[in-house]
Amino acid sequence: MKRLTAFVLIVLVTLGVVAGTSLPLAKSVKLGLDLKGGFEILYVASPLEGGAEVTRESLRETARSLETRVNAIGTSEPEITPEGADRIRVKIPDARNEAEVREILNKPAELTFRGPDGKKEMIGSDFVQGGASVQFDQAGQPYIAIQVKNAEKFRDVTERLLGQPLAIYLDEKQLSAPYVQSVIANGQASITGNYTFNEAKELADVINLGALPLKLTEKYTQSVGATLGQQSLEKTLLAGVIGMIIVLVFMAVVYRIPGLIAALSIIAFTWLLMLSFRLMGVTLTLPGIAAFVLGIGMAVDANIITYERIKDEIRSGKKVSSALRSGSKNSFRTIMDANLTTIIAAAVILFLGSSSVKGFGVILIASIVASIITNVLFSRLLLTLLVRSKAVDHPKYFGVKEDEISAL
Repeated sequence: MKRLTAFVLIVLVTLGVVAGTSLPLAKSVKLGLDLKGGFEILYVASPLEGGAEVTRESLRETARSLETRVNAIGTSEPEITPEGADRIRVKIPDARNEAEVREILNKPAELTFRGPDGKKEMIGSDFVQGGASVQFDQAGQPYIAIQVKNAEKFRDVTERLLGQPLAIYLDEKQLSAPYVQSVIANGQASITGNYTFNEAKELADVINLGALPLKLTEKYTQSVGATLGQQSLEKTLLAGVIGMIIVLVFMAVVYRIPGLIAALSIIAFTWLLMLSFRLMGVTLTLPGIAAFVLGIGMAVDANIITYERIKDEIRSGKKVSSALRSGSKNSFRTIMDANLTTIIAAAVILFLGSSSVKGFGVILIASIVASIITNVLFSRLLLTLLVRSKAVDHPKYFGVKEDEISAL
């Protein structure tokens, strides 16, 4: 009786949590360009000055600068990531003025040093490439050491602005406003303040980026209209719902009570996967939905393998409780082998793929983990509780007829 009560409570709590939180979870999932509309650009970065090189650091800082610009014009949830040695991928969903955003993105990042009146006293190319670095004073406090190309120009600037702030700007955003404490004639200066190491490192990286501005050239571009994206989402969801209903009905008809438990496990699997999307901040795209559907198929497959093994054990003449133990044990290794090989394949996709292909790999791995939790462990727990409660301790509840059972 206790096992049956525990089974009923677990089922009711599971259904209650799923029913109460599924809609907010579904609304919180971020949609990609192909489902929401927007545009994507792949840039190839090259230095403006001959003989210079594009470094990983300059690429990251350029991507950060682009994200700051896009956020400043109110674009929602841009995804701007460096790729490879010289590429930056920009994804901007739901962009209302694509031409304006593209114009802003194509402009190189501008680093300037400005006086109190806002006049640009120095620009990024006045500094030695890679000449900004983080140093530590005798008290262990980090500061930024910088070098300029024209020592005479710098001496003139520091002489005029002695005792006044010389603010550092990236585009129109002020990063710091150190005061000029002395006239500097040797072209080497230090920027001091109450910086943490990370803050000092970030400022040094920005100055180095300004000394090595990058030119961005469009390599690839894709635009998806909001209406087309909405139609794709609606059709995909409709197909997914119809497919899931057919699968759940099939499981219930063929496998009876275990099929109903499998249906509950698949519902819990779908909810857990949406929760993982929310926690990981995954952006859902059409390839991601394909991985989602593939994960549901593998979840159903895990249940079918287990239940077929149990049915085989029952047909051989074993009692239901004994068949459950041996069938679950024999199927576990097969299920885990299949899942592990799929995880390895998804990991290869994740590390070697790019853009939406990586999203496919991430969601596939997440779906496999969620499937093991719900369709292997959770469903087995429910079935074990039900069988040990003697409520379904008969072959007919597993879809096995009396004439199919052989004598031991």
